[in-house]
Amino acid sequence: MASKPPKGDPVQDAPQVAEVKHAAAGLPAIGPTLRIAQQQMGVRRAALTLLRVNQKDGFDCPGCAWPEPDHRHKAEFCENGAKAVAEEATLRRVTPDFFAAHPVADLATRSGYWLGQQGRLTHPMYLAEGAERYEPVSWERAFDIVAEEIAALESPDESVFYTSGRTSNEAAFLYQLFARELGTNNLPDCSNMCHESSGSALTETIGIGKGSVLLEDLYKSDLIIVAGQNPGTNHPRMLAALEKAKRNGARIITVNPLPEAGMERFKDPQSPRGVLKGTALTDLFLQIRLGGDQALFRLLNKLILRTEGAVDETFVREHTHGYEEFVAAAQDADWDDTLKATGLDRARIEEALAMVLASKRTVVCWAMGLTQHKHSVPTIREVVNFLLLRGNIGRPGAGVCPVRGHSNVQGDRTMGIFERPAPAFLDALEKEFGFAPPRHHGLDVVRAIRALRDGEAKVFFAMGGNFVSASPDTEVTEAAMRKARLTVHVSTKLNRSHAVTGARALILPTLGRTERDLQAGGEQFVTVEDSMGMVHASRGRLKPASDQLLSEPAIVCRLARRVLGPDSRTPWEEFEKDYATVRDRIARVIPGFEDFNARVAHPGGFALPHAPRDERRFPTTTGKANFTAAPVEYPSVPEGRLLLQTLRSHDQYNTTIYGLDDRYRGIKNGRRVVLVNPDDARELGLADGTYTDLVSEWRDGVERRAPGFRVVHYPTARGCAAAYYPETNVLVPLDATADTSNTPASKSVVVRLEQSTVD
Repeated sequence: MASKPPKGDPVQDAPQVAEVKHAAAGLPAIGPTLRIAQQQMGVRRAALTLLRVNQKDGFDCPGCAWPEPDHRHKAEFCENGAKAVAEEATLRRVTPDFFAAHPVADLATRSGYWLGQQGRLTHPMYLAEGAERYEPVSWERAFDIVAEEIAALESPDESVFYTSGRTSNEAAFLYQLFARELGTNNLPDCSNMCHESSGSALTETIGIGKGSVLLEDLYKSDLIIVAGQNPGTNHPRMLAALEKAKRNGARIITVNPLPEAGMERFKDPQSPRGVLKGTALTDLFLQIRLGGDQALFRLLNKLILRTEGAVDETFVREHTHGYEEFVAAAQDADWDDTLKATGLDRARIEEALAMVLASKRTVVCWAMGLTQHKHSVPTIREVVNFLLLRGNIGRPGAGVCPVRGHSNVQGDRTMGIFERPAPAFLDALEKEFGFAPPRHHGLDVVRAIRALRDGEAKVFFAMGGNFVSASPDTEVTEAAMRKARLTVHVSTKLNRSHAVTGARALILPTLGRTERDLQAGGEQFVTVEDSMGMVHASRGRLKPASDQLLSEPAIVCRLARRVLGPDSRTPWEEFEKDYATVRDRIARVIPGFEDFNARVAHPGGFALPHAPRDERRFPTTTGKANFTAAPVEYPSVPEGRLLLQTLRSHDQYNTTIYGLDDRYRGIKNGRRVVLVNPDDARELGLADGTYTDLVSEWRDGVERRAPGFRVVHYPTARGCAAAYYPETNVLVPLDATADTSNTPASKSVVVRLEQSTVD
């Protein structure tokens, strides 16, 4: 192994390593928050902006989808939320002069961090076929270009309309309406890459693909299991909710391959006691091997079944289906196999069982650590089995809690951003708008990449996001995008996707959440849905970064008018003028949004109905909650290999890189690191500080290599390793996906570590 960092970016390729932290937030979080806010926005603008984040009369944080409490602090934001706001409300600008100075070939050599730091996009930009640089273009000409390329398609299904989770409900509804009136269900979205496994499992088992708890349920619970999730970095405001639950008597089990500072101790920066001492959150840490969660929950279920009086027999009899088949499968759970799959010892599992049996109200929370494996859907089904056994769905203080990432990713799906829409939704669209929407299934993210790669899709339109950096198998994805006739990105800032283009490319700059949205019908607001099904308004107040920006609803409406032409009966111009008219139509199409405009005017918004939670009614094919009995699976790793998970640093939100530090894990000024258990490292001859290439192994025999990573000895689970994405997305094969959901299996990549090829 190389002992020196490879030549390249001296900041990103030569990280420094310090001690791991064992507490999150507190005073160390305040300094970086204030520094980034001041650097990006200035002192006065920062103060005025941050005090409106997540307030009832303010704007929804463009960061995570964690819900707001009824009683809100004046500073109702976390460190990473402040970073997200600062980067959107920045005073830095990317003007046409910037593009004149930086050809696309130059942009392609820059890191995602560098691109993001340049600031807000100010003008529509066009890359003509064969051109070296983006040039400014009028909005009218930009829409003409899209219309030209769509008109040249043999079928509407040769177009792909991707959606990021930051898109508002109004924009998402209009976007899917346009795509379906055009004639396609090709509506992949970021859910395909994250919580699709949750939706698939929950729809089958409880009848609705969303969590069944509200924030108040966490406060009422006896036991909270946090599995495959790192709230301290990815959902920091969740830590305050867990702290409140602890004060109310809850106990917490953390199930994760990595110890995470936020789940060890939370130091609330908004209270003196929190700053000085904090609260220990985790009562029991189960350091599980990657992919072993299904085996763990299956064994717990067997042990519950064998404990007299532990099963809620009345609930099982009245509200569930498939119990006998599940029991038969659970009886086959084996201690030795479970210990091998999980890497846990028997005493820890028995301790967890005792905590489960002592609880009358249990919540299970999870995120990508459960959803991005080949067997993710049966894993989440097993979590549902675990809760059903003791009647922990439809009971206050209990239920399923998939924690979403993007701020409105759940709302986008509710609005119809889905490649496999329900017939009832399409029926309602047809009745309301008078056209026949397509009924065949469209393309999800993985299938869209294949279609672009194979020349079956030719136009790619992205409403937000950074598709190239978010997707798996980076080289395949980039080659697929370059085969498109046209790529279009509606964006607030630069990212890697703008440098990986089709023959022609457009960048369409849009308003951010923080900005005032003034249309012909007056000042507008939009709405979002959080991770727990609460819908509320979001109102920006800042002056837009440029007078050339259009809102996302305006972009969709103008595009639809230009592409669909005068034959469209949809009142696109009316929708652009006044978003209340869009909400009126949503109210008539989507159940739960009746009297939408009146209800969202209430401070704090409203909760969408959830039959399992509200009525213990399960709208499944059987009319009951379904037990399932899938075989137990877990990854098999050849000798001399490790199982790699991709993850975020603390200075990161999805593919947006705010900085080059991961404070809690002790990483500074760099991202190309691989975290390896010291015992595994010694067996593999990997000294701390040496440099290695990560090479993934997949059945297709193709070599996928991520070069030049610094080895960091770190207390991961044995046999497991971790490294940041998007740098390691290159290692995730396009065809390595979860069964049923087709989500990329980014949390279980078999890798070998080789002598670095980078000089």
